[in-house]
Amino acid sequence: MEHVSATAVTDAAGVVTGWSEGARRLTGHTAEEVVGRAARELLAQDPPEPAVAALKGTVVLRHRDGSLRTLFVEACPVLGTDGTATGYVVTARPPGSGEPTLAGQAFQQAAMSMSIFDTRQHYLRLNDVACRVMGVSEEVLLGRFFSDTVEDAEHSRGFLANLRQVAETGRPVRYESFTGAPALNREHAWTIEMWPVREDGTEEVAGVALAAFDSSDQYWARQRLALLNEAAAAIGTTLDVVRTAEELVELLAPRYADFVSVDLLDWVLGADEPPTVLEGDIVLRRVAHGSGHEGTPEAAVHLGEADVYPSFSPPARALREGRAALSQAGEPAFMRWVAERNARAPAGRSYRKGVHSMIAVPLKARGTTLGVVVAVRISHPDDFGEDDAVLGEELASRAAVCIDNARRFARERTTALALQNSLLPRGLPGQAAVEVAHRYLPSGSLAGIGGDWFDVIPLSGSRVALVVGDVVGHGIPSSATMGRLCTAVRTLADVDLPPDELLTHLDDLVTHLASDDREDDAAELGATCLYAVYDPVSRRLTAAGAGHPPPALVLPDGTARLVPLSAGPPLGVGGLPFEATEIELPEGAVVALYTDGLIEDRDRDVDHATDELCRALTARTDTLDDLCDTVLKAVLPEEPGDDVALLLARTRALGADRVATWDVEPDPAHVAATRQAATEQLAAWGMEEASFVTELVVSELVTNAIRYGEPPIQLRLIRDRTLICEVSDGSSTSPHLRRAHAFDEGGRGLLLVAQLTQRWGSRQTGSGKTIWAEQSLEPLDF
Repeated sequence: MEHVSATAVTDAAGVVTGWSEGARRLTGHTAEEVVGRAARELLAQDPPEPAVAALKGTVVLRHRDGSLRTLFVEACPVLGTDGTATGYVVTARPPGSGEPTLAGQAFQQAAMSMSIFDTRQHYLRLNDVACRVMGVSEEVLLGRFFSDTVEDAEHSRGFLANLRQVAETGRPVRYESFTGAPALNREHAWTIEMWPVREDGTEEVAGVALAAFDSSDQYWARQRLALLNEAAAAIGTTLDVVRTAEELVELLAPRYADFVSVDLLDWVLGADEPPTVLEGDIVLRRVAHGSGHEGTPEAAVHLGEADVYPSFSPPARALREGRAALSQAGEPAFMRWVAERNARAPAGRSYRKGVHSMIAVPLKARGTTLGVVVAVRISHPDDFGEDDAVLGEELASRAAVCIDNARRFARERTTALALQNSLLPRGLPGQAAVEVAHRYLPSGSLAGIGGDWFDVIPLSGSRVALVVGDVVGHGIPSSATMGRLCTAVRTLADVDLPPDELLTHLDDLVTHLASDDREDDAAELGATCLYAVYDPVSRRLTAAGAGHPPPALVLPDGTARLVPLSAGPPLGVGGLPFEATEIELPEGAVVALYTDGLIEDRDRDVDHATDELCRALTARTDTLDDLCDTVLKAVLPEEPGDDVALLLARTRALGADRVATWDVEPDPAHVAATRQAATEQLAAWGMEEASFVTELVVSELVTNAIRYGEPPIQLRLIRDRTLICEVSDGSSTSPHLRRAHAFDEGGRGLLLVAQLTQRWGSRQTGSGKTIWAEQSLEPLDF
C-alpha cells in the first residue's frame, strides 16, 4: 500500500494506530513519533467542516521540518460487527498528483464533465473537465452543497431537482439543458446522464454520479433545422411584399442575429422591369427591419427610405456575387462600413456600437435579384460562420420566392383592377327613368380580382336596363371575360331584346367562348347575370336571371323583400330556358341589384345575410349613395372573400301629362290628321319650336307603317329629357336605311329622319315592332 499513497490508520477517536512508509516520506514523521497521538495534532489548521462531513477534502499538515504541506486526504471507515465505525483508514496525496489507479485516471481524464455527489447533493469528486467548466479546482468544491456553488437560476434548480430524484428513487435520469456555466462565456447545450451509485451487495444509494456531454453542435444543428421548418409556415402568409419582408425579420431577430434589415430594389415595389446589371453603388429601399433591442436602435435607415450601398460594402458585394458575404470585426471593409453607418448617428451616438459580425445575403428568386438581407450580431457571442451562411442563404431563398410571388400578385392585381376599371362604367349615362347609385369593392383576398360588373343602359322609349353579372374565377382572365360579356350585353341591349331572350343569346356567347378556351369542358368558363328593364311610362319592371341572386325591392312604405325571380341556369350551361318576371312598381321604389359576394361567404348563412340586406335597405338616408354605404357596412364582413358589386335604382314615373297616344287608321288619308294632332299636342306642351321636325318625323313613320306595316298602328309622343316619337304596327319586319338614286320617287324618308333627329331605331314587341326617333329639346342650328 505504501507504493500507492501515504496511509494512516486511526481509531474511532481519531488516535493514530498505524503509519505507512509512504506517510513517513510524505510528512517526515516516523511511526514511533506518530502512533498513539491524535491525528489533529499533525494538522496546521482545522480541516473544513464540509471535508470532515464528506470524509474527503484538502487539509494543511505541518511537516517534521516545520514547513506546511497541503494534502488531499480521503478517509474510509472500518466497521465493527454492529455496523458502527471502529476506526478509519486515511490516505493522503499531494493535490494535483496523478490518480493512483487506472480507473481513477480514466475518470479524471474523461473528455466529458463527470462528477459524483453524495445523497445530500454535496460534491464528492470532480474530474478535470468538470473543474474547467466550473472554473475552480476540485479542492474548492469538495464537500460543498451544489446550490452554494452556482447562481440561483432555473437551470440550476432543475439540475438540483434531478440530483435529488435520482438519490431518492434510485432510478437514472437523462435530460437536456441549454445553459451557461461559471467558467464559460456563452451558453451551451448539455446532455446530462445521472445514475445512482450503490454500496457493494446492497440496494442502498450511496451517491449520484453524472456525466454531462457538450452537445452544442447538435443543438444548433437542430435549431437551424427548426428555423427552416418554421420559415415554411411563417414566411409568405400573405401576398404582400412588405409584410413578407417583415415576417423574415421577425423570424431571424433575435434568434439568428441581434439586428436584421431587408432592403429591396425599387423596381420590386413598382411596375418597372428588373435592371440587367448591378454595378458600383447600389440604391435600395428599406422595407423592414427589427432588433432584439427595443426601438430598433441600430437602424441607420428609416423604413421606406432609399439608401445608397457603396460598392465596397458587404451588401453590395453580396448583390454582385449572388451569394452570402461574411464580414467580421477587424476587417477593413467591415470597419469602413460600420464607420459609414455610425456617421449617421444623432448626437454622436453609434448605431452599430458593439457589432462584431455581419452577414449580407442576396434575395434571389427565379434567377432575379430582388434585394438583400443584412444581419448583424452584437450581444450574440459567436461570429457568423459557414453554417450560418448556408442557413441564411436557404432562408433568404425561401423568402425571396415569397416576395417574388407577392410582387407578381400585386402586379397582376393592379393590371386586373385597371382593366376592370376601364370596362366598368365610370359615369352612368343620363336617363330619367331611375336615380342610380353604385359601389364596386374589389376583393382583397389571395384569389385576386374577380369578374363582378354592373351597367346602366338607356333604352328607347325612356326605358332603362339595369345589369349586374359575375364571372367565375379571379385575375386578368376573369376581368377580360367580364369585359367581353359587358360589351355583349350592351350590344344585345341596343337591339332591344327582352330580358329572357337577351340572356339566351348571352348564354350562347359564353358557351362559344368556353369552347374556344377549353374544348374539354365548356362549363368551366361560367358566369351569372341579372338583366332588368324598367319602363317609367308603364312603371313595370321586367327581369330575368341566369344563376344570379334575385334583386331586392324596397317600397315607399319602407317594406323590403326579394323579387320572386326564376334564377335560371348560369351562363355557359346551355340548352336550358330563361324566364322573365314582370312586376309593377310604385314611383319611388328602390331596386337593389348585387353580386353574390355581398351575401355569400363560407362563414355566413345566405338566408341570414339576405335578411340583413333587406333590413339595411330600409334604413333612412339622405341619398342613394349614403344608402349604398349603409348596406355595405351592415352586410359585408370585415374581410370580404370575393368582389362585391351593388347597384341601387330609385324608380321615377312619367305621368299621363307627359305621354300622348293615338290609334291610326291604316289609310294614307289619315296621315294629315295624325300630323295635326301631334302638332296640337306639342303646342299644349309649349314645344312649338319642335313642331317642324316632329311633323316630318310623324309623317314619315306613320306613312311607312301604313304602307309597309300591318294594323293595328299607333303613334305615341313622350316628353322626357328628349322628345320621343314612336310608331308601332303589327309587322315584325324592321326598316333599314338605303341610298336613293337620282330618279327614285321614294327611299329618302328614313334618311331624312336620321338626319333631323338625335337617334332612331326599332324594337320588336310582342305584337310586332316599334319604330322610334328621339329629338333633342335644344333648338337645332339649321
